Amino acid sequence: MSATQSAYLEKEGVYQFHMEYPVPAYLVALVAGELVPADIGPRSRVWAEPCLLSTATSKLSGLVEQWLSIAEKLYGPYLWGRYDIVFLPPSFPIVAMENPCLTFIISSILESDEFLIIDIIHEVAHSWFGNAVTNATWEEMWLSEGLATYAQRRITTETYGAAFTCLETAFRLDALHRQMKLLGEDNPVSKLQVKLEPGVNPSNLMNLFTYEKGYCFVYYLSQLCGDPQHFDSFLRAYVEKYKFSSVVAQDLLDSFLNFFPELKEQSVDSKAGLEFERWLNATGPPLAEPDLSQGSSLTRPVETLFRLWTAEPLDQAAASASSIDITKWKTFQTVLFLDRLLDGSPLPQEVVMRLSKCYSSLLDSMNAEVRIRWLQIVVRNDYYPDLYKVRRFLESQMSRMYTIPLYEDLCTGALKSFALEVFYQTQGRLHPNLRKTIQQILAQGLASPAPTDTPTLAIATDTPALLLEDKPPEATNGAISLRDVNVSA
Repeated sequence: MSATQSAYLEKEGVYQFHMEYPVPAYLVALVAGELVPADIGPRSRVWAEPCLLSTATSKLSGLVEQWLSIAEKLYGPYLWGRYDIVFLPPSFPIVAMENPCLTFIISSILESDEFLIIDIIHEVAHSWFGNAVTNATWEEMWLSEGLATYAQRRITTETYGAAFTCLETAFRLDALHRQMKLLGEDNPVSKLQVKLEPGVNPSNLMNLFTYEKGYCFVYYLSQLCGDPQHFDSFLRAYVEKYKFSSVVAQDLLDSFLNFFPELKEQSVDSKAGLEFERWLNATGPPLAEPDLSQGSSLTRPVETLFRLWTAEPLDQAAASASSIDITKWKTFQTVLFLDRLLDGSPLPQEVVMRLSKCYSSLLDSMNAEVRIRWLQIVVRNDYYPDLYKVRRFLESQMSRMYTIPLYEDLCTGALKSFALEVFYQTQGRLHPNLRKTIQQILAQGLASPAPTDTPTLAIATDTPALLLEDKPPEATNGAISLRDVNVSA
């Protein structure tokens, strides 16, 4: 359980848990199952099902203590005693959750070392920002997520260097602009201070604006100081002042201006076009974004390869592209490249054929973060030779982050019946919340006509027509768009 102390009374068969610090209700969490522990550091252990324990231990041994120590150097003492991690079944509906003393994370993420590292460091950062100091309302979730994302990137910079951090940030900001394009720049959920008016689903606040636009505002504040170390000092003081309490944005901003009186004298909160109030309440993209030039050694090869695949003549470009060995790339480079291809889809069929010939078999051996993006390219381009891989993937993946994007793509094109058949075969293994979301996507997709110029696939005749009988209310395009990008808690 998310508790600082635990005990098992064997005679009574009773587990007892105690949390000595005040925490918000959303951080009270308990997990039950066939879980076994293994130490990975002086104050950390992993809990997992026996079949996963050795993998989890080998991937994290020694690392969590390293991340905790760096976070303590930046933001002050770790307040919660232990930092344990429990790996949950792939059907757990979110990627990770920062429950104090016991981070929850889905086992699917073990496939990708880089995503595993980023997600756990993000949850480590929540120990200071979110758990120790909590946003008072869901309308200001950026106070937790924006600050945790900033702290996460400070930790990764200290541990893995600025280039890696800039690569990961470029990948996420790309995703933010993709979501912005889907939603429109005037969508109210793109505000940092969203109003939870009647009819607004709080779940829609779990979007990339909360994380990445929030991060950009925090990064902007750090730049006003002129030195990230000075901003680290402020954040240490902020945590010390507000630990074990809830805050609103004004608390953070007042503390910032009081900590840096010279900035207050300069009225940086009212700088034209970058007013703090505008950061909080304007819709649209961030008012300023970080300089990511330190990541150019990793992002430049991605841009080069993407340009080759979209150049003419194709024969010459494909030959040059095939000489670039992406097996030596970092995962974030590969997914950034595939995301660029996704953004350009539908692509000419000859390009898709050449891409498949060059990469399809190679990508089969890579992690799920890579494979899902190639399969989205397959679906968005109606590339039937690789469609069997989409079925195989959806039959083996029960996680929200590896199912929702594919079902959305399937249901916006000519493959709705294919999506319905696969869902019928796999729905019993899905989390109820995920099952309901996919039903909603299918209901919307089946209600809209398929393109007339693309053939549809036949499906098994015993698929029940009443599968979508309990049809949820029709969602807006904006709600669908909010599910386009995965975020961890």
